[in-house]
Amino acid sequence: MVVRRDSAVGEQGSDAAPGEPKKATKAAEAVKKVAAAKAPTATKKAAQKKAVAKKAVAKKTAPAKTTAGQTASKRPASKAAASRKAAAEKPQAAWKPESHTALVRRARRIDRELAEVYPYAHPELDFENPFQLLVATVLSAQTTDLRVNQTTPTLFAKYPTPEELAEANPEEVEEILRPCGFFRAKTKSVIGLSKGLVESFGGEVPGRLEDLVKLPGVGRKTAFVVLGNAFGRPGITVDTHFQRLVRRWRWTAETDPDKIEATVGALFPKSEWTDLSHHVIWHGRRMCHARKPACGVCPIAPLCPAYGEGETDPEKAKKLLKYEKGGFPGQRLNPPQAYLDAGGRPAPPLGAASGT
Repeated sequence: MVVRRDSAVGEQGSDAAPGEPKKATKAAEAVKKVAAAKAPTATKKAAQKKAVAKKAVAKKTAPAKTTAGQTASKRPASKAAASRKAAAEKPQAAWKPESHTALVRRARRIDRELAEVYPYAHPELDFENPFQLLVATVLSAQTTDLRVNQTTPTLFAKYPTPEELAEANPEEVEEILRPCGFFRAKTKSVIGLSKGLVESFGGEVPGRLEDLVKLPGVGRKTAFVVLGNAFGRPGITVDTHFQRLVRRWRWTAETDPDKIEATVGALFPKSEWTDLSHHVIWHGRRMCHARKPACGVCPIAPLCPAYGEGETDPEKAKKLLKYEKGGFPGQRLNPPQAYLDAGGRPAPPLGAASGT
């Protein structure tokens, strides 16, 4: 019996009544079943709490993720833009240093190519004599040749000689030159150079550089325009277009006009200087613009270290062309016959729609 009671105690516990061993066992089993049933529910609740916590965190971080997603979506575009930019810059970056001999050959080949594109290149200022060309060149500072050509017919009709312009009423001249801009300063210059011609050269335009540059408002650029186109004496005209292009082509790194003139002049025979100036200036006005060069239609693209600075798509580049290459007339009202024979058109007079 003792052994039996010990066994009962072991199964029922010390508080079990002696007559209820089976009922105690069933109660214990029921408790276990309830506990087992509640356990999954607690686990589920814990899992639900975790899920709610995750959703809350997700909501908080959603804007950051969206931003990151937007950034990621922008990356391909940025990479594509970078690739296009790199492709455009590649010819310039990959341009190898060249010897002086190679530079001379490339520069002269560029000039030959431009001569084929602009076989009728000429000064785009209308003139009938050296005096008219001298005055027109002085007036062309900081304005277009077209504007000068639209203005000078009235000026020369009223003051056809240096003697008459030297004695002109400044106010009347200013009124005529008003469309050219800076009309007061230009009036002073043209009247002053006319007086200089009368007083120092008998009313005739001198044919020497050292004499021309002594006249008011006349510098080396103006002097070379007159010498090259009115007297047939070679000279390099270093205007803004010429300066921009020769640096873009890496003919020189100089910025001073006199140094540019000397450096570029050393690359060509002296006899070619005047025509070279026309070719470069014409190309700068029509195709190789300062801000948007028409690289896609440029005939010297393979020879240009700066290819890709402008529009390289041919169709888009065509829309950037100016003057007759873009379907518009040139800058002269009375251009040479060779220009007209090649399909060029005269520029419109003052007050007419120019298209340029």
